[in-house]
Amino acid sequence: MPAQPIPARPEPSPRLASLRAVHRAVAELRRGAPVVLTGAERLLLLAAETAGPSGIAEFEALATGPVLLLEPARAAAVLHRPVEPAPQALALPGLAPGVLRALADPTREMPKPPEPARAAPAPAGAAAALALAKLARLLPAVLAGRLPAEADTGPLLAVAAADVLAYPASEAASLARVAEASVPLADARDARLVAFRAPDAGIEHLAIVIGDPAAQPAPLVRLHSECFTGDLLGSLRCDCGDQLRAAIARMAAEGHGVLLYLAQEGRGIGLVNKLRAYALQDRGLDTLDANRALGWGADERSFLIAATMLRELGITRLRLLTNNPAKVEALAACGIEIVAREPIVIPANGVDDAYLATKAARFGHLLDQ
Repeated sequence: MPAQPIPARPEPSPRLASLRAVHRAVAELRRGAPVVLTGAERLLLLAAETAGPSGIAEFEALATGPVLLLEPARAAAVLHRPVEPAPQALALPGLAPGVLRALADPTREMPKPPEPARAAPAPAGAAAALALAKLARLLPAVLAGRLPAEADTGPLLAVAAADVLAYPASEAASLARVAEASVPLADARDARLVAFRAPDAGIEHLAIVIGDPAAQPAPLVRLHSECFTGDLLGSLRCDCGDQLRAAIARMAAEGHGVLLYLAQEGRGIGLVNKLRAYALQDRGLDTLDANRALGWGADERSFLIAATMLRELGITRLRLLTNNPAKVEALAACGIEIVAREPIVIPANGVDDAYLATKAARFGHLLDQ
């Protein structure tokens, strides 16, 4: 019997193709490999945090002109609003992995005094380069070198700057249910978990559904960003674990509710960067300024994901269980009707007092009402 021809692989949709390109570029940066950013000009990028000898050698062999270190300007925080710091560029006289990591990470000691870096104009793709590092949950500090139009970059992955900047909206729009099951909880025996994932993303967001909230005129809903230290370990540095359990218990008492457990650790900066922020807080910075010192915004979360999950669950009108008015505004801006804000007040525990005071004074959380 003659061999059957292998059918041609179907071309992915434009949205799926752009998501895949971003995911692959993220993986390359995390493993210390350069990637090519395309747009108004071609840039070769290498994450400062993961740059090693082989990645640096590959970078130096291809990039032309001055080597730039792209970072967000360490600007003062703007109260109550997640503000993206403007990119800045420094021309570096040389590349050494230890020095690069120390330049990017204020929690590290500088191994040796580097030669002075000088300010330089940021290239057109600087914002997308930093956004890509943030998607990788790396420190937002990226080496960039310009590539001639005719340069052969061989097997290096390329990603469009426009795809990187559009990623949050594309990911949210592509989110879909992938699994669900009944999971009785200590405080809500009729709970079920619904998992959501964007195509090829590998990151899941969960909905804890209690009762039949979609049948209610305005069910109770909470947006809860995952907190490994507080939710799982019982850390006293925050009130996250107590809020998680209190929210579930309250929904169970009402008979209905949804808690969205979002993969947005540390207000979107990731667990490793949250630990770095804790180290800076131990040196005297508050939670907001610690994020800024690392190059992150005060709040990096996108609530488009939450809005998509709620619509998939059949909920577009709700009462939001939160102390954060910015969450009300953000979810309403995504087209979800917020009937009321319901407070969830957890007393200070003697360790998180300053943290709670910062949330009230600098993030605008309403902790006493």
